[in-house]
Amino acid sequence: MAKLGIMIEGQEGLNWERWRRICHDADTLGFDSLRRSDHFFSVFGVAGRDCIECWSSLALAAEWTERIEFGPMVSPMTFRPPAVLARIAAAVDVLSGGRLILGVGAGWYEQEHVENGLPFLTLKERMDLLESGITAIRATWKAVHPKPPRGGVIPLLMGGRGEKRAMPMMAREAAEWNVGFDGPDKYRHQSQVFDECCRAIGRDPSSVRRSVMTSYLIGRDRGELRERASRIGEVVPRYKGVEPDDVLKTAAESWLVGTPEEIAEQVREKARLGIDLFMLQHFLLDDSDAMKLLAAEVIPAVA
Repeated sequence: MAKLGIMIEGQEGLNWERWRRICHDADTLGFDSLRRSDHFFSVFGVAGRDCIECWSSLALAAEWTERIEFGPMVSPMTFRPPAVLARIAAAVDVLSGGRLILGVGAGWYEQEHVENGLPFLTLKERMDLLESGITAIRATWKAVHPKPPRGGVIPLLMGGRGEKRAMPMMAREAAEWNVGFDGPDKYRHQSQVFDECCRAIGRDPSSVRRSVMTSYLIGRDRGELRERASRIGEVVPRYKGVEPDDVLKTAAESWLVGTPEEIAEQVREKARLGIDLFMLQHFLLDDSDAMKLLAAEVIPAVA
């Protein structure tokens, strides 16, 4: 059974009013998970976009929602000291009654480090920091009070494709493994490698939730699809000024694009690869109707 979640790129125009509405919609409409990125400013290079601080917003999400899982996707160890992150995450998890998933990563966006006076380490150093940071996080949870409700721990979300180091680490530490979807052949290979990494340490591969992050454009008909395609360039620069039909054609190469029935079939086809959860990048932050359409017609069709 495939499930759908909502992924918000918080650095691309998110403000408090939008976040409150998105939290309400994701929670009440029946999505499985709500996540947001942890960045300081636009990764598309658009100056002046709103970006509310990730963990402040997650604390409010704990209060503004009742049932949905939520969390960062992902918090970099390069500017989130592990012991501090562990304590913040524990507090938010307690506040939510045990609904947080803690996404952690090595950090990749050099510019936000440089402009904020943060060291941007080599890839090896960042991976070392991630590995040692997870150990520190787990040690901190043993000492923190009050403890996270689910046995004193919080499930970890990790993402990546590196076969030599990243996948073995995720096989050992992650409750959920996430990647972008680059086509069925690549995903099938990545999944096979991840399975082998799990088996090498005696872990059942099926014990790890598999998720992919992808974008979407939905419409009840071609007219609605073209209308949303005409607006996506306001957020995603590569589509700025591109004709709607060309946006739809290009986006369909890697996104979920179409009517509810067409998107449901695309989800079902990809789910046959073993994908449990589809985290859908919701770029049009004021478009509640798109989320309602997903919830009303796609979620039931793929459940």
